[in-house]
Amino acid sequence: MNKNLIIGGLAAVLLAMPSCKDKPEDIIDTPTQLPEWYYTGGKMGTTPLATMNCFQQPSPATEKAGLTGEFDRGDQSAERSYTTNPTGTRGGLGPVYVRSSCQHCHPNYSHGTTVPEGQYSTSRIGNGTLLVVYNPETEAYVTWLAGMPQLHAVKPFKAPLDEKYIQVNWKTATDQWGNRFPDGETYELVYPVVTMDRQAVYSARPEFAEALEALGLKDYDVLVNGTWEVRLENTIGIYGTGLLDAIPEDSIVAQWAKEEQVGAKLNTAYFEGGQWKSYYSNTAQGDGTPYVRRFTYAMSRGPLQDGAGANAVWNIPNVTRNNRRYHYLDLNGKVYATCASIDPDVQAGFADYIAKIDPDKTHSEWFTEDVQSNIFNYLTSKNLPVEMTDDEFIEMMVWHRGLAVPAARNVNDKKVLRGREVFKEVGCEACHRPSWTTGQDDIQDPNLFFTNANQQLPRYQNQKIWPYTDMVQHKLHMEKDIRTGWCRTTPLWGRGLHRLATGEASDARMHDTRARNVIEAIMWHFYSEESDAYWCADKFRNLSKEDRDAIVAFINAI
Repeated sequence: MNKNLIIGGLAAVLLAMPSCKDKPEDIIDTPTQLPEWYYTGGKMGTTPLATMNCFQQPSPATEKAGLTGEFDRGDQSAERSYTTNPTGTRGGLGPVYVRSSCQHCHPNYSHGTTVPEGQYSTSRIGNGTLLVVYNPETEAYVTWLAGMPQLHAVKPFKAPLDEKYIQVNWKTATDQWGNRFPDGETYELVYPVVTMDRQAVYSARPEFAEALEALGLKDYDVLVNGTWEVRLENTIGIYGTGLLDAIPEDSIVAQWAKEEQVGAKLNTAYFEGGQWKSYYSNTAQGDGTPYVRRFTYAMSRGPLQDGAGANAVWNIPNVTRNNRRYHYLDLNGKVYATCASIDPDVQAGFADYIAKIDPDKTHSEWFTEDVQSNIFNYLTSKNLPVEMTDDEFIEMMVWHRGLAVPAARNVNDKKVLRGREVFKEVGCEACHRPSWTTGQDDIQDPNLFFTNANQQLPRYQNQKIWPYTDMVQHKLHMEKDIRTGWCRTTPLWGRGLHRLATGEASDARMHDTRARNVIEAIMWHFYSEESDAYWCADKFRNLSKEDRDAIVAFINAI
């Protein structure tokens, strides 16, 4: 089915295409009634669609640039799974991998759904939650796994983590108010606890101990003693990320400076004394140019063209491309390769495996008499065959940057309008800044892959957008919180459509899907008196039920 709307103008679509609506209330406004904040992504980044496919639409900027063909082909790549057949269509999956498609983590391009109680499993499409395994003493990722650990492998290789030894249990929490508002209405708070048995970790097997000790791992004791911590981190929606990329760097720095001036607690590793301190740069594929951080909860990435999505196209399925001709394995770089190379089962099946990868034996170092060296050389190679073509990567990024944001809904509803007022009155806008204005959007790529990016990718010049995020990290001090506690304010735009887009019963809000609805998400902000949002707790708690419900209606409308 062709999901794309040919948009000649948002107003024209609203008048001429009532068939786009699942029901009359999907789009209730006429063009003369639309306030500025209706256009969440600005005139060039907004789609009026509010149906199940609302997160999958090309932005008007994409169509204006004549890139709908590339967008459609990128969309097809995002929907379909990669395969283990190295010579087949969309081949190249593995040798170890996190998921096999974008849809596995981003159902209908929304954020991931809630992880159920019991054994952790990534087989269900929609489970976009990733495991975060770290050293509790340093709060750093363990070096013997990848930052996004793989739970799947192509034979004869074995997965770095075995899912059947990982459990998720949902616990209840009670705040200082007994989960009760002053007027008597109650709410629930739940959070996930992840347990990972030592048997889950491939590299923790006793037969690998001597070889790994020789590597001099700085966190080898965490591996041996099983003193790791595990958290869940859910994927965010893909839509609108091109618009966030178009926000000028100096605007983001100014926001951090503004919050510092009013006394907000900031991550001093990134910003202090009015100055940005830790820039993102790429010296592996790029020239090390520094960029202000803006993407992921940890703000680990700079521009979108080298951001989470551009990276995930490679490291989630482990599909190589021209500027990523190596495997994504572990942060140390040699742990998995060392273990696999001395594993008798891997050794027994490697000849058949590598014959399919390199049938012409162009890499002689993979075909020596020493099978251990062959395996190690293959896994650590920096010159692997290219599995994703340049055109395919360009199309993927046109799609990624070209996804529109659904317009705000019910923008003339009295309850929504009251909620918008109260949202500001209680202080939510301090972190969930309503709007930003994009700049010239001269597209930057730390990879140096998109050398003429302004002609290859959609651009969002001088657009007033409404993502409801300050692009700053804050701490909420929740039970079993995110690693380090620092988390970038997640945009609220489109979040009210998650259930419609995914068919799920839960809103799956917060970084680990702990909040099943808006009220739970709000009350987690106030769980601890140390929370950066605690100062507005009394204001929200003492609202009437009518005003609390109005805020919920507004948040679900934007």
